[in-house]
Formats: sequence, C-alpha cells, structure tokens
Amino acid sequence: MSQPQLHIVLFCPEIPQNTGNIGRLCALTKSRLHLIHPLGFTITDRHLKRSGMDYWRSLDVHHHADWAAFKASDLGPKRLWLFTTKAEGTFWDVEFASGDGLLFGNEGHGAPQWLHDELGPERSLTIPQFDPSLRSLNLSNAAAVATYEAMRQMR
Repeated sequence: MSQPQLHIVLFCPEIPQNTGNIGRLCALTKSRLHLIHPLGFTITDRHLKRSGMDYWRSLDVHHHADWAAFKASDLGPKRLWLFTTKAEGTFWDVEFASGDGLLFGNEGHGAPQWLHDELGPERSLTIPQFDPSLRSLNLSNAAAVATYEAMRQMR
C-alpha cells in the first residue's frame, strides 16, 4: 500500500456526520483517514452514510482499537500534529511535509490532556480564530481548513 501525502487522524469521534464529511474530504484529497476507537457511533450509522456513503468505497480508512494500536501501526504518519484550541502556535507557523498526520480530538472534549502531554507544545497547533468569545470551528470544518493548508504548502 502506497504512503499517502497526508493522514487525517480522528481521536474517538462522536458525531457521525462530521466523520462522514471528513471521510469525503479524505477521499477527495487522497488522504488516509485513521479512526481511533471507541467511536461514538457505528460505521453503518445512517447519518455517516448520508454524509459520505458515495465516497466511502473510495476512502483509504483504517480503524485502530485505541491510541496504542494507532501508534503501533505501520500505516500511520511520519510526523503528527495535534490541532487544538489550547496551542500557542498556529498552523501558519509550521511547514507541513508529505506523510504528515493531522490529529483532531473529539467534538465533546477535544484531545485528552495525556495526549497533549505526549505530543508536547511543539507538535500542537491551533487554527486562528478572530473572536475569542466563540468556542471553535466545527470538527469537519477544522479538518478541511487544516488539510487544504497542508496541501497548499506541499503542492
């Protein structure tokens, strides 16, 4: 199996529509999607299918039982970037490279603190938001913005 230019990694996603939209994004950009379990839904969920069913067969998707299984996999990214609202650096501050992975926490809780600690601040990025009174972008929107910025840099 050839190495994709980009990996999108979802840590325990909870909303099937977001995962379906990100699956469509990955199919269209030829990025590999990694789903780290547990998921907050089943892959056969009708909402997931509605969001990305016609793209799901074209998708390079890999399921991982947990974080340890993801890390042990030889199908993962060369480098990993955690996207979080808690980061100091923005995704405009780094140079993405082919084989990189973009990691997103789940919709309800983001990434757990132990994951922030494991990757460290040098691998944590935020997407700038210009109204700090608002929470953050929707997960599928954040994944799309980050994916296309990384691809823009690598073109």
